[in-house]
Amino acid sequence: MPQSVKKNAEDRMDKAIGALRRDLTSLRAGRATPSLLDRIQVEYYGAMTPVNQLANLTTPDSRTLLIQPWDKSSMTAIEKAIMKSDLGLTPSNDGLVIRIVIPALTEERRGDLVKMTKKFGEEAKIAIRNIRRDANDEIKKLEKAGISEDESRKHQEDIQKFTDKFVAEVEKVLAAKEKEIMEV
Repeated sequence: MPQSVKKNAEDRMDKAIGALRRDLTSLRAGRATPSLLDRIQVEYYGAMTPVNQLANLTTPDSRTLLIQPWDKSSMTAIEKAIMKSDLGLTPSNDGLVIRIVIPALTEERRGDLVKMTKKFGEEAKIAIRNIRRDANDEIKKLEKAGISEDESRKHQEDIQKFTDKFVAEVEKVLAAKEKEIMEV
């Protein structure tokens, strides 16, 4: 039983790292990629819908994103959602497609992106620590149900080792993203 608690905790921590990586792909590092728009939600017929479900997203070159809405009536809603986002991008609409030219990053914008990266990293660390707390609580319940104190302590130490490993992984992912952002 304690093994399943530890395995569940390790799986959930791994998913927290995956979520961090997904969040970080939406931060731009000076080049265009459709994943920049992953967090953009567009109000479409009263429902919040991801932009990638309303349009075809392509990158004709390294500095341009091209958005081709399937429904032309959604163009203004997509434009507004992009303008409202924290990405700092300005879309231009020619009636058929929306173009977003990715400007070169300024030193100030790079600093802002590093701050956002650290915020995402801190959220991932909090999620990992919450998973650790939940797993330790389950182990303590099992201790009351019949496992020994020593066995309980050993399992909690194992859970702490998982936690340390995944927090180190968060730091590694953040360092790589910061390096990518700060490249000129």
